[in-house]
Amino acid sequence: MRMPRLRLTHPWLAALPALALLLGAPAAPRAAGLVYVLNSGDATIQVLDAETRAEVRRIPVLREVHHLALTPDGGTLMVGDSGANEMLMINPATGELIRREALSNPYHLGFSPDGRFLVITSLRRDQVDIYRWDGAALTLAKRLGMPDMPSHLAYSPDNRVVYVTLQGSGTVAAISLETLEPLWTVPVGPEPAGIIWHRDRLLVGIMGSDHVAVLDPATQAVERTVSVGRGAHALFPSPDGSTIYVTSRVDSRITLLDPASLEVVRSLKVPGGPDCISIDPQGRLWVTLRWQGRIGVLDVETGKLETQRVGRSPHGILYAAAASAAPEAAGNTAAGSAAPATPAATASPAPAPAVAPVTAPAKAPGTAPGAAPAAAPPPAPAVAAPPAAGAPAAPAR
Repeated sequence: MRMPRLRLTHPWLAALPALALLLGAPAAPRAAGLVYVLNSGDATIQVLDAETRAEVRRIPVLREVHHLALTPDGGTLMVGDSGANEMLMINPATGELIRREALSNPYHLGFSPDGRFLVITSLRRDQVDIYRWDGAALTLAKRLGMPDMPSHLAYSPDNRVVYVTLQGSGTVAAISLETLEPLWTVPVGPEPAGIIWHRDRLLVGIMGSDHVAVLDPATQAVERTVSVGRGAHALFPSPDGSTIYVTSRVDSRITLLDPASLEVVRSLKVPGGPDCISIDPQGRLWVTLRWQGRIGVLDVETGKLETQRVGRSPHGILYAAAASAAPEAAGNTAAGSAAPATPAATASPAPAPAVAPVTAPAKAPGTAPGAAPAAAPPPAPAVAAPPAAGAPAAPAR
């Protein structure tokens, strides 16, 4: 006797083949990495999936974040909340907040090439703090009064000197890492900001004007200037050493310099006040657009710029490549836990028009206003650290 054929009429029965396919499929590949955006006007750290550019996490801070640095082993991301006198320690592979430490007004920060020192500039308090780093903890070695408005910093390759721009006095100061005392101070131009060491010279972005100053630290003389656009701010060498990128916030452009001659190779118009840059493995520039509350992803070869909205007054930015076997975030157990991961709320941005080349940088000086800080979220517990002085008096640049 022939048995009747069964028909898959129930919806869950009909879905069995698809379910079996799904269970047998390999796991989806990890994202290319994470991008950290410091929203100084919103008091948040925004964590984006580098592949989809969707928001995967948002970490509330107390007041105003500006700059960040990876520890020498790459295992911890340090973010300075200058307005709250606090340093946040984050796992760069997962976006987990590990802990928070009380620390006096961390504005700009960077590790020495040998990883023994972390120097922090305090733009509001006119001080430079030199910390020793043992791979796990910071110890304050020296606090120097450095008027006026210590801003960015750079190291000599031999680890002997750190150089700091002083915005308020239009100078660069050299500090010995052997004696922990100032060596000299020289004028370079109005409102110096970004500074890098390059082939026995210091390159300094002169934010109150339109150029990069080339300073010889041996003679303490400015040898020449390179016009790049008003509000010349920060400099970023490409990983392969083929280009130096310079942002100009007032003229809203990014200038490409030849590293050998320091001549302008190309100038690209990037609307919105380009500020900080992080470069991904494909060579694209991830740029904070300070005045628009956006970030941009710029393909330098094609000139294609894609932007998307982030928080107010985005400043520091970091592309953190995914580790090959990085663990998934499994919740936060340390003091000062981060906010829960936020569902992806931002779709991939639509392409913007191609970036227009600019041939002649404008010469007139100028400046652009910053965004006002947002109201602070409730405070989180902090771990004991060097004591912090009173509240800051003015917004950082």
